[in-house]
Amino acid sequence: MPNIAPRCLTVWPAPTMVRPVHAPNHPEQRPDTFGPDSRQAWIRLVIALLIGAIGGVGMWAIVVMIPAVQAEFAATRGAVSLAFTLMMFGFGLGGVIAGKITDRFGIVPAMAISIAFLGVANVLAGLSRELWQFVAAYFLIGLGTSATFAPLMAEASHWFERYRGLAVTIVASGNYFAGTMWPPLVNWGMQEIGWRYTHIGIGLVCVGLMTVLVLVLRAQMGDDKVRNHANAPPPRVDLRLSTNTLTVLLSIASISCCVAMAMPQVHIVAYCGDLGYGVARGAEMLSLMMACGIVSRIGSGFLADKIGGIRTLLVGSLAQGFALVFYLFFDSLTSLYLISAMFGLFQGGIVPSYAIIVREAMPASEAATRVGIVIFASVFGMSFGGWVSGVIFDATGSYAAAFANGVAWNALNIGIVLLLLIRSRMNSAKAEPGYAS
Repeated sequence: MPNIAPRCLTVWPAPTMVRPVHAPNHPEQRPDTFGPDSRQAWIRLVIALLIGAIGGVGMWAIVVMIPAVQAEFAATRGAVSLAFTLMMFGFGLGGVIAGKITDRFGIVPAMAISIAFLGVANVLAGLSRELWQFVAAYFLIGLGTSATFAPLMAEASHWFERYRGLAVTIVASGNYFAGTMWPPLVNWGMQEIGWRYTHIGIGLVCVGLMTVLVLVLRAQMGDDKVRNHANAPPPRVDLRLSTNTLTVLLSIASISCCVAMAMPQVHIVAYCGDLGYGVARGAEMLSLMMACGIVSRIGSGFLADKIGGIRTLLVGSLAQGFALVFYLFFDSLTSLYLISAMFGLFQGGIVPSYAIIVREAMPASEAATRVGIVIFASVFGMSFGGWVSGVIFDATGSYAAAFANGVAWNALNIGIVLLLLIRSRMNSAKAEPGYAS
């Protein structure tokens, strides 16, 4: 039997953290404190999660404000939904830019730029007098929000070895924590001071709280450097596909699943308003959806460690399609609460699974770039899905066709994931001793 121990039991050397004896007080002499999987790493992870939860407000504020903004500007639902579309485009584009900044200068400068954009853009949204100004401000909000997702996930991956997958999914849960806590707060602000002053307040809160957290994160990071990928373990899954081909397939899958995902997340508040249940009930459903998404997002990290990223993605995609079908047949208040909770519980682990697949199937030296591309694709899917659902509503007068559109896109995602799973199993069989072609 061939000796596979060196591949399966590879231990990554710890980063160079031991200084010469003449520097006894340098923090890098304490690998138990500053090293991977250390107590300090977990503290950083909690701080990163809080930053993501606060900075992710831009993704959810617009969802709650769509009806009020539509009424004030006398616009169509599709026109107002364009703010969400451009916000998500800014989020995806900003993720690539912020990732480049993080790679070159570190996460702290990237977060400083993010904070500035969030503060200024929210104030501009509150001061907007035309719909196009409001939409443009949300593009800037997307740019600011971007640093709180992909760059933070990449940064957290350098803090952990044994629990890397779990750490990535925890950081990725930051925007779901934002979706849990912000919609009720934004709705309360709209009722008390209006959507304009609520935007200004959001900008001030983001600048104040995130500045403090980033300063604390910088203090907790000490002099840690980004890991060198030269000694990273090789890919564990051989799909016999070039990295470009796999990136394209994952990007298409990411777009399709996120078009489906966007329908409930972007329009559940407006949907409840149309049904006569009120915007507040829709905001509660969105918050419940995101809370359940936190559970599934973190749980997907544990599941991926057991069965791999491709199978985890397939489980999530099948479950998401199952939940979407229920929206087609049930619209009572109680059923919508239950379906929204189920939808959140099913779909939360989908997006982080793409990052896990990239790490499993591609060289570590390319992983950050490829993850950025695939996440950008998912953002495009979310933005397109939010916009096209509004257009379908304007054309048909209901959301039934929009939900059916989501189910169709979800089916495309399942087909691509099944293709990858079949290839992985075929290549695993070919690698077995005694295999005869």
